[in-house]
Amino acid sequence: MGKSGEKVKVGIFVVVGTVLLIAALYFIGQQQQMFSRTIKLYAVFNNVNGLQAGNYVRYSGVNVGTVSDIDMVENGKIRVEMSIAAETGRFIKKNAVASVASDGLVGSMVLNIVPGKEESAKAVVSGDTIQVRVRIGTDEMLATLSKTNKNAALLTEDLLKITHKILVGKGTLGIMLSDTLMAKNIRQSVFEVEKTTAGTSAAIGKINTIISKVDYDQSAASVLLSDKASAAQIKLVFANLEKSSNNINDLTKKMDDYFDKMKAGEGTLNYITQNKDLAKDIDSTMINIKQASEKLNENMEALKHNFLFRGYFRRQAQQKKKDSLKMINIKKN
Repeated sequence: MGKSGEKVKVGIFVVVGTVLLIAALYFIGQQQQMFSRTIKLYAVFNNVNGLQAGNYVRYSGVNVGTVSDIDMVENGKIRVEMSIAAETGRFIKKNAVASVASDGLVGSMVLNIVPGKEESAKAVVSGDTIQVRVRIGTDEMLATLSKTNKNAALLTEDLLKITHKILVGKGTLGIMLSDTLMAKNIRQSVFEVEKTTAGTSAAIGKINTIISKVDYDQSAASVLLSDKASAAQIKLVFANLEKSSNNINDLTKKMDDYFDKMKAGEGTLNYITQNKDLAKDIDSTMINIKQASEKLNENMEALKHNFLFRGYFRRQAQQKKKDSLKMINIKKN
């Protein structure tokens, strides 16, 4: 009986241990996506901030898988392999963005995936590499905070120096605060500005008063604005100006037409100025006239020496001499 009781206890212990072992294996396998169909996604980071294999992968805050492997592919490049459940992986688009974050204030690290901005993007397939967003780590935050604190200390020190100089009356601001004479001058300047403003307001008031007193029915403004005869004369002046302008435009157009015709080879003036044969004929005619004139002079000279006409030319010369002597005597008297 004693041995049978021990056997029963051992059997119960073995059965309970086996059940607990199977439950633990099922729980671990369920957490590591070992009993469901999965897809593999990848992301490359410069710094994983303590992320380890087995950490959760979350999509929009929901656990969709785990980190299956972390491998350094090159200097400063770390590739993270994610095992994602296939039924939830179909919701992840190719423009999704992955980032490493902390699971609470003191929790383990998790890999968060957030959807991209374009909803029309295609779903990921196994083996895709998604984009990453690097978050500022604690060390970077502390380094930035330390630098900010140093700058704040330097700024505070500079402010203390400036405040001390102001209190002792150094610098422009210190002089303005401590020099009573300058304060009086500033007050006087403000007073003068107020007087100027008041004078300007008074001047504007006077101008408004003058304008309000203008009698538009009896003044020149009324004539210009309401007199129909004056308006008609002004309109006539503008009409004449417009007519003169039109005449000038017509004359200009005619002159343009005339010059166009000259350029096109039409008209007498163009014929005279552009016809080369006519110019040659004129040159030839002038040469002939010159030669005829020279021959005529030679003939006249020959006639003077001819005994038939010699007496005539002598009488002509004597008559010219007498006429010139008479003119000289008249001028002397």
